[in-house]
This record gives sequence, structure tokens and C-alpha cells, in this order.
Amino acid sequence: MSAVVAAPAPVVFKAACPDCRARFELAASAIRLAIGASSRTTFYSFTCPECDAAVRKPAGERIVELLTGGGVRTLRLHQTV
Repeated sequence: MSAVVAAPAPVVFKAACPDCRARFELAASAIRLAIGASSRTTFYSFTCPECDAAVRKPAGERIVELLTGGGVRTLRLHQTV
């Protein structure tokens, strides 16, 4: 007898576009997370699938946890001295 292991369901995130006000779900691969030295430089971004607008929103600690846990690609921004 062999066990069948089901692949985990892909993680999707609910999002909205501030330009066209569309609401939709995005795969982790459609979102980018940038973590900076402060809350002002930590954000996530995506392209609206409805109007093609580039969207950038602030990401607090909880959002960072959810996005990284869901497999969103992360870019760590380094502070220049």
C-alpha cells in the first residue's frame, strides 16, 4: 500500500487596487515584499490584474509575517552609511 500525499493548496492573498478599486486574490508569486530599516521603508507591491496599475502599500509586522509565511519573495533593503 502506498500513501498519496496531496500537494498543499497554493496560498492566495486578498488585495485591492486603490486606483480602480477592484478586489481580487493574488498568488504569492505576484507579490513582492521589501523590508527596510524602518516602517516607512517596509512595503509590499503588486500589479493590479484589472487596470495594470503598480500598487505599493506599507507592510507592518503582521503583514510581513503573513507574506513571508505564505512564500512571498522578500527583498531586504540595506541602509547605506
